[in-house]
Amino acid sequence: MSITRHRLFWPVVALLALLLASVLKSHTFLDIEVRDGHLFGGPIDVIRRTSVLLLVALGMTLVIATRGIDLSVGAVMAIAGAVALTQIASSPDPGSVATVAAAMGTALLICLVIGVWNGFLIAVVGIQPIIATLVLMTAGRGIAMLITGGQITTVTSAPYKSLASGYTLGLPNAALIAGFFFLVTALVTRRTALGVLIEAVGINPSASRLAGVRARTIIWTVYILCALFACIAGFIKSADTMAADANNAGLFIELDAILAVVIGGTSLAGGKFSLAGTLVGALVITTLTLAITILGIPANAVSLFKALVVIVVCLLQSPKVRNSSWGRRRPAVAPVPASVEVSA
Repeated sequence: MSITRHRLFWPVVALLALLLASVLKSHTFLDIEVRDGHLFGGPIDVIRRTSVLLLVALGMTLVIATRGIDLSVGAVMAIAGAVALTQIASSPDPGSVATVAAAMGTALLICLVIGVWNGFLIAVVGIQPIIATLVLMTAGRGIAMLITGGQITTVTSAPYKSLASGYTLGLPNAALIAGFFFLVTALVTRRTALGVLIEAVGINPSASRLAGVRARTIIWTVYILCALFACIAGFIKSADTMAADANNAGLFIELDAILAVVIGGTSLAGGKFSLAGTLVGALVITTLTLAITILGIPANAVSLFKALVVIVVCLLQSPKVRNSSWGRRRPAVAPVPASVEVSA
C-alpha cells in the first residue's frame, strides 16, 4: 500500500508543515534548554499544552468508536475544577497534600457519576448520544456555577498547582499525566479484549449483541472513561490558572477533541479507532494554535485559518480521496476483440 494512502500520512505532514512554518518565523522555536534541571523550549511547550486536549480526546475516541459522541466533556472539566478548588479554598490548610487529595477524590467521584448518568441515558434509556450529552453540556455549567456561587474561585495551593506547572525528571507534570493515561489506555485497548469489543459495538451493535457482547456494558464503560479523562483534564486546566471559572473552563474543548479524533483517522460512523492518530491530531491542533500566534495572524482570522487547515487535512485523508486515482495510475483495460460474439 502506498504510504500516501495511510490514514496518518497527511496529519503527520500537516504537523511537520506547521513546525517548519514556526521555525522559519522563529528560528529558536525547536530549541530546548535546561533551566534549574527542567526542560524548556517550543517542543516542551507544545507537549505541555497538548496534555489537556489529549486527555479529553482519548475519552472522545473511545466514545466515537461506539458510534457515540460526548458534548459534555467541557462541562465536566468545569465541574471538576469547581469542586476541587471550592473544597480546597474552604479547607483550613489549602497547602496540605491530604486536602488536595480529598478534594480531587470528591471531584473524581462526582465526574464518574456524571459518566454513569450519560451511559444510563444512552445505553439503557436509548436516548441519542448527542441529545443525552447536550443536556449536560448546558446543565453542567449551571451546576459548576452553583458550586462556585457564581464567582470565579481562586486559591493558593502548591500541591494542586504542581499538576500543571510542576516538573518531574525535567518534564512537565501535565505532559507526564497525559502520557501515563495515554499509555494505559493503549495497553488496555490493544492488549485486552476491550478494544475489540468497542470496535464490535461500533461496527454493528445488533450483531455484537447477538454474538454475546454486552453492548450496554461497553457503552457504559466508554462514557465513564470519557468523564474520567475529562475530570483529569479539568484538574490540570484549573491548576494552570488556580481558578475555577465555570463559564470558560473547557469552553468548546469538545469541538477540538472531536477534530483531533477525526484528524487522527477515527471515523464518526464508529468501528475501528486509532489512539496514535488521536495523539497526532491533538498535536496538530495545539501546534496550529501556537503557529498562528508565531506567524502573527490577526486574532479575528484565527478561527477561519484553523478551520481551513483542519478541512484540508480531513479532505486529504478521506477514504474517497485516498482510494481515488489521484496520484496513482489506473490499471490498463484490455480491449475486447471485435470477433468475439456475446451469446444471449
